[in-house]
Amino acid sequence: MIVFKSLRAGYQGQAVTPVITGQLLAGSMTALMGANGSGKSTLLKTIAGLLPPISGQCELLLPRKERGWLPQRTELETRFPLTVFELVSIGCWPRCGWFGGITRTLRKEIWLALEAVQMMDYADAQPATLSGGQLQRVLFARLMLQRSRLWLLDEPFNGIDSQTVTLLMSILQQQQQAGTTLLVVLHDRPLVARYFTDVLSMDDASHSQMPTHSLPLRRVAP
Repeated sequence: MIVFKSLRAGYQGQAVTPVITGQLLAGSMTALMGANGSGKSTLLKTIAGLLPPISGQCELLLPRKERGWLPQRTELETRFPLTVFELVSIGCWPRCGWFGGITRTLRKEIWLALEAVQMMDYADAQPATLSGGQLQRVLFARLMLQRSRLWLLDEPFNGIDSQTVTLLMSILQQQQQAGTTLLVVLHDRPLVARYFTDVLSMDDASHSQMPTHSLPLRRVAP
C-alpha cells in the first residue's frame, strides 16, 4: 500500500523525521508513536499529499480523494454555520463533487453513518455546541462517508471519554476488516497494546514492537 524509500518529512526544507525505509501493507492497522516533535503529524501530512517529502520517496498509488485525513481537533474550525448533518455530508464530496446534490441514497448513508457513531439525535445541532467526544464521533461519520482506502488519523482519541474511544476503536476495527489501511497517531500505550499489533515508533526503532513487515526506522547519523 505505502512504500517509503529513505523518506524524510518536514517543513520548508527542514527534515523533522528520521529516515524511513519500508512499507505499510494494505489492510494493516498501525499505531504511529513517538515523542512530541518527532514528526508524526508531519509524516501523516506527507502521506496525505499535503506536504512534499524533504528527501527520499513516499510511493502511494492512491489518488488524493482516496486518502482519508483526520487532523487533530485543534486544527479544525467548528464555528462555520453548519449543522452536524451538513458537516457529515461533506464526506460525500468525492462521489458527488462540491457542487453536486445530495441524493436520497446519499442522505440515507449520512443517517446510517450518524447512527453508527450514535449521533442521530444531534443532526440539527451546531458543531460548536458539541463536546470533544461528540465532535470526534461526527468527524468519524464524515470520514466513513468518504469511502477512503487509506485512513490517516492524528491523535483521534486525545481528550475524549472512554466510551467514545471504545466506540470509535470498534469502527476502526470494522474498517480494517473491510480492507481499509489505517495509520493512527497515538500516545496511549495501554490502548495500543490492547488493539494494535503493528507499531511504528518515531523514537527508537530498537525499542519498538514492530512486526517484521512494518517499517524499520533508523536515524541519520549527526
